[in-house]
Amino acid sequence: MTLQHGAIDCDIHPTVPSVRDLLPHLEPYWREHILRRGLERDNFDISAYPSGSPLTSRPDWRGAGGLAATNLASIQAQLLDPFRPSAAICNVLHGAQMMMSEDLSLALCRGINNWLIAEFLDRDPRLRASITVPIHSAELAAEEVERLAGDQRFVQVLLLAMAEVPLGRRQMWPLYRVAEKYGLPIGIHAGSSFRHPPSAGGWGSLYLEDYVSFAQGFAGALNSLLAEGVFQKFPDLKVVLIESGVTWMPASMWRIDKTWRGVRSEVPWLAQLPTEIIRDRVRMTLQPFDAPPDVAAVTRVLEQLGSDDMLLFSTDYPHWQFDGMDALPDGLPPALIQKILFDNPRATYPRLAALHPVGETTS
Repeated sequence: MTLQHGAIDCDIHPTVPSVRDLLPHLEPYWREHILRRGLERDNFDISAYPSGSPLTSRPDWRGAGGLAATNLASIQAQLLDPFRPSAAICNVLHGAQMMMSEDLSLALCRGINNWLIAEFLDRDPRLRASITVPIHSAELAAEEVERLAGDQRFVQVLLLAMAEVPLGRRQMWPLYRVAEKYGLPIGIHAGSSFRHPPSAGGWGSLYLEDYVSFAQGFAGALNSLLAEGVFQKFPDLKVVLIESGVTWMPASMWRIDKTWRGVRSEVPWLAQLPTEIIRDRVRMTLQPFDAPPDVAAVTRVLEQLGSDDMLLFSTDYPHWQFDGMDALPDGLPPALIQKILFDNPRATYPRLAALHPVGETTS
């Protein structure tokens, strides 16, 4: 299904061409540090999305070096001009987030955020961004959020689903506290820092195993946030599951509701069904939409979610999960399309609320 122009694209991926491109955006100490160690020779690609994987980019969108979405001109020609979104949220996936050295991780994340401002946000008013943070230090991550929170073009904070510890643990709470303070959702993207196997069964041999197991990682992250009481501690915080897929969610909701009824005594802060919290506070980007290519099956999945508010439009550019310009699956009713493209993103991201009056569509 071809989408309407003016939609809010909640997940696109500018790609850092190389660490050399970050050098002008680093603090002097870290610029010298990286050059002395020769770290500029390695781009620290995130192994959850290897650059050579067919899923990482549509082939005709790759540049001369094999990477896609490395500059604004490409993003404008391949996404912004043909799809014509009113806004697109940039989520940079890079190994900077997960380095063992938390200080170096912060320095490179800060460089990525500065690079985004200079190369993208300052040059095209349609672009917004997530704040890239060091995922293994909540305190340093909160520091970076504080630095950038005054820039209204940053609309959420970016984490990976599988980090060093489950995301609901209390050592993560300083980050959630500052995100809630500034009205910034926590965006949890598919991926792993590989401190642990991405599969509950251990280390796999192939990329296929890693990619399919991301759904398990999301379920684990969501269970942690619910069970540890994050949504009660931070009542205004919203969580966006980015590139999580959709079809795993109904079964996960049924299972946690059923189990919660028998173990409520260990989580007294969970005074309502976990499913009610999920439908109120958790959102999912649409791509990859992993339902069968059958209208009846799509309808059943949407009914099982039990809410028209949970899905957010995304192209996942330049990751490629759909054909041509058909970013929306067939079988969606017009009222739901309106919510997915416009109303749900506006309600999820306070800093995007002014983009469309409620009920307005464009064509």
